[in-house]
Amino acid sequence: MRIRQAHHRRPALIAAAATFVLVGAALTQTGASAAAAGCQVTYSISSQWQGGFGANVTITNLGDAVDGWRLTWNFAAGQAVTQLWNGSYTQAGSEVTVTNAPYNASIPTNGSTSFGFNGSWTGSNPEPASFALNGTTCTGGVSPTNPAPTTPPPTTPPPTTPPPTTPPPTTPPPATTLPCDLYSAGGTPCVAAHSTTRALYASYNGSLYQVRRSSDNSTRNIGVLSTGGRANSATQDSFCANTTCVITVIYDQSGRGNNLGYQGAGGIGGAVQPAVATRESLTVGGNKVYSLYINGNSSYWRDGHLTGIPTGAAPEGMYMVTSGTHVNGGCCFDYGNSETTRRADGRGAMDAIYFGTSCWFGGCSGSGPWVQADLEYGLFPGGSSSWNPNQRAFTSKFVTATLKNNGTTRFAIKGSNAQSGNLYTLWDGSLPSGYNPMRKQGAIILGSGGDCCIDNSNQSVGTFYEGAMVAGYPSDATENALQANIVAAGYR
Repeated sequence: MRIRQAHHRRPALIAAAATFVLVGAALTQTGASAAAAGCQVTYSISSQWQGGFGANVTITNLGDAVDGWRLTWNFAAGQAVTQLWNGSYTQAGSEVTVTNAPYNASIPTNGSTSFGFNGSWTGSNPEPASFALNGTTCTGGVSPTNPAPTTPPPTTPPPTTPPPTTPPPTTPPPATTLPCDLYSAGGTPCVAAHSTTRALYASYNGSLYQVRRSSDNSTRNIGVLSTGGRANSATQDSFCANTTCVITVIYDQSGRGNNLGYQGAGGIGGAVQPAVATRESLTVGGNKVYSLYINGNSSYWRDGHLTGIPTGAAPEGMYMVTSGTHVNGGCCFDYGNSETTRRADGRGAMDAIYFGTSCWFGGCSGSGPWVQADLEYGLFPGGSSSWNPNQRAFTSKFVTATLKNNGTTRFAIKGSNAQSGNLYTLWDGSLPSGYNPMRKQGAIILGSGGDCCIDNSNQSVGTFYEGAMVAGYPSDATENALQANIVAAGYR
């Protein structure tokens, strides 16, 4: 973000929401014995504005396990899908076909998967009348996929032996869900997920970040100790022994390729340097890990407007775990949606969490640090440039910060100690004047403001442990579950 400039406001757009549920039969695996088949499809319009809308779709499999799925429907009023996540799509006329992504192809019995999309409309935006899964129209209920036998039942009465008294085995509890699993369950899937400390999906088993050592400029990816687990810091310690290492890439765990590179020579290009990899160690769940410790003159960025990051007035949410003890008033320690140009492009071009002691508009109470919204041309403590009396400082070692914005009428800012307690709502209300609708560009920024760092340096300091961006407007229940998971992770 940068100093305000004169800007002409556009008219506000209209927001609307609707939910539509269909149930029906689905094509599943078949075998020698009869198999039940069925599905439930939930189609939710999460937001709507003039000429555009966002929707979430959840498929619940009521029959045998499905390995590979294809969902089809027809739009009745000329609507068109313009952007989709957690799958791929084609559209021919009114018919839309969505197929699974590699990571969500399998749907077990009574399991579900979801995807979301942005679309365009003119005139009206009715919900689809029906869906088909793998070519079978959803008609409701659960029915056999093989014909019933025609042999008449035997006339011999059944045996009178009493049933066994041994109780049936109990179903084991589901695996603990991690932040992006919680977001997905709430219908707002992660479109970018970053951390140097742990996996953000229970199923994630890839790399978290990359380090480069100064002795020979070679690089090493740092992964997790186990699927869904903490970072393997021993790999970094061994690789970086007796030399200096910097963090060059923070990998996206969502599968969309939204990896963050540092904004400097050897990275994505720019004027700053990568952060030193060993500035701060800590423990998460008792395991040693490292943070992304930005001590000024470092920043990370990615152009994600073609890989799922919401643009324009599409709704989105985000969170990060940061530190309340390593802050300053420099502009601006951000994580979230930013300009693809890496320039300050006007009101609403950004939608990012800011954390620090900057009192942008003046009149602040106390000295911070505060969770605020960087919407470009201003760090907003609430719904206007005036100080929000509901603001409070978060000075604990570990801090949870969240932001969500429906793109047209409403946004909310929350914060908490990341080691205990519930989220505290700092603001939940209207967008500032001139920011309705939002004009997001779909890049991702971490550690600096939006007009950094092609040819200028970053003045802010801060610490990043983990964070994610989601498509859609997360519910309060989802954010509460997220905070509970962060507390349970055991940052120390």
